[in-house]
Amino acid sequence: MTTAVIVDTLRTASGRGKAGGALAHFHPVDLLATVLKELVARNNLDPALIDDVIAGCLAQVGEQSVNIARNAALAAGFPVTVPGTTVDRQCGSSQQAATFAAQGIIAGSYDIVIACGVEQMSKYPINYATLGQDPWGTFVHDRFPDGLVGQGISAELIASRWNLSRETLDEYSARSHRLAAASDFSREILPIGDFAVDETLRPSTTVEGLGALKPAFYDEELGKRFPEIDWRITPGNSSPLTDGASAVLIMSEHKAAELGLTPRARFTNFAVVGSDPIEMLTGVIPATRRILSRAGLGIEDIDTFEVNEAFAPVVLAWQHDVGADPEKVNPRGGAIALGHALGSSGTRLLGAMVNTLEQTGGRIGLQVMCEGGGMSNATLIERM
Repeated sequence: MTTAVIVDTLRTASGRGKAGGALAHFHPVDLLATVLKELVARNNLDPALIDDVIAGCLAQVGEQSVNIARNAALAAGFPVTVPGTTVDRQCGSSQQAATFAAQGIIAGSYDIVIACGVEQMSKYPINYATLGQDPWGTFVHDRFPDGLVGQGISAELIASRWNLSRETLDEYSARSHRLAAASDFSREILPIGDFAVDETLRPSTTVEGLGALKPAFYDEELGKRFPEIDWRITPGNSSPLTDGASAVLIMSEHKAAELGLTPRARFTNFAVVGSDPIEMLTGVIPATRRILSRAGLGIEDIDTFEVNEAFAPVVLAWQHDVGADPEKVNPRGGAIALGHALGSSGTRLLGAMVNTLEQTGGRIGLQVMCEGGGMSNATLIERM
């Protein structure tokens, strides 16, 4: 069977997803194209050899619409013969892009693919005013007559149902900033001008400071529907709105050898699940169990975990249920500190996991991502 390998990873530093953020002035096509162009250049790769560019993007509207993968490939100066396609698996979109790329290589349909992602939340934050007034339609409303809820409410439900106190959530969030501030991301970040440090990172974050923040998602009517909620989710224990782009160069092991490139890791297993669209963010638990079962591994066999920190309770509930060693979970911080540029986060986390394995000498890494609508992707890689 053909082996799909990761040759290189690259990302922008995370920009604040609001007006005045370091990346807010970019057109998202240009932002992604900048990463694609450098990824190819630093590996001395002829872009004509690329079989496909698969990009994740959640808000496929406005400047991010009309197949941003193809537009970014053209903007990067790739030959017109290089195609591109854009996928939406919500927050896991570029993780799904990497899965599709690796699976295409394993199947023999591709030799070289760039999996990537981009999101410019300074222009397109998650809200129905920008993404469409009703993305569900009549039949979904009929199936869920009480109404679906936003991710912030789902995070509140998880915090309540797993009995995670506000202090516990804030302690985890402060940890994310502390670990990120102590980490070296230079190998994976592409400087853009003098912007080379994640703008979302706040090294001075303390539990006491986080404790002063007010709940972000308080809703009186939803409080009546979910009386167990006591409103613990704040901007401090949630991932911030973020601008960013990231990419991973994936190819067959044979093609890498032919081109004289050294693979850094190989893909070993994949899983994707659906979960309750109300609780929404707990799919990471069954996705982890499924991929470990398929791989014949136990949780103790994994050397590092990248679990997307959309909200602190997501990681803590997952950690509780699967029994992961907390020291191995997001050891260089996560999205609470480093930002969550939606469509870009999957390939950002994959790059982080490769770098962590190399820095620590670990062998096996597991990436898992909660996703809007109640889904989750899981990916296992092995350092080479």
